[in-house]
Amino acid sequence: MTTVNTQVLDNLGLSLSSQTTQSSGDLGKSDFLKLMTTQLQNQDPTKPMESGEFFSQIAQFSMVAGVEELKTSFQQVADAMYSTQSLQASAMVGRSVLIPGNAVTLTAGESMTAGVALPASTANLVVGVVDDSGQLVRRFDLGPQSGGNLSFTWDGLDGDGAAMPSGDYYLVAQMDYDGEAVALDTMVTSKVNSVVMGKSGQGIMLNLSNNDQVSLSDVVQIM
Repeated sequence: MTTVNTQVLDNLGLSLSSQTTQSSGDLGKSDFLKLMTTQLQNQDPTKPMESGEFFSQIAQFSMVAGVEELKTSFQQVADAMYSTQSLQASAMVGRSVLIPGNAVTLTAGESMTAGVALPASTANLVVGVVDDSGQLVRRFDLGPQSGGNLSFTWDGLDGDGAAMPSGDYYLVAQMDYDGEAVALDTMVTSKVNSVVMGKSGQGIMLNLSNNDQVSLSDVVQIM
């Protein structure tokens, strides 16, 4: 900011130590304009302000105004996005969502949907369901697949067609990539019980039926 002499500050009734309406060193557009106008009124007639210095102050004023307007515009966009996300999250209550994870809870006699994230196409995709003891209870040979997110359904049966009991199970997946087995990230489904609206600077969180809480941005698909 251009240095202003003490007389100008005194004429405005301002001092750096006594300002209470704004933080130290911060000037709004109106204050900046008042300072510049008063400086012109109180300049020494025998030493008028150089045109270069005057235009420099005008440029600083324009920059201050532009930054404030830009901040306001960004805040308006952020508020609009947050409002849209809040509506989207509220519509998810009672519905199932696909989110990153590998732990699934099976209810006997029911099927469940899960997913795999493929970073590239593969000649063969294999997914396994493992029980609490680490034993493989079901293997899915899904064959060639293109890259992207792939969903599949487990009917709750083991490899011999017997119904598995209710409980916790885990997913493992791998794909054939240039002749090598590559481990993959899996996704699981869970029902949304409620939505938590974060405070300023915080995101929107979803409370799930399995007692977990995830960010809205973690949702891969709404079922």
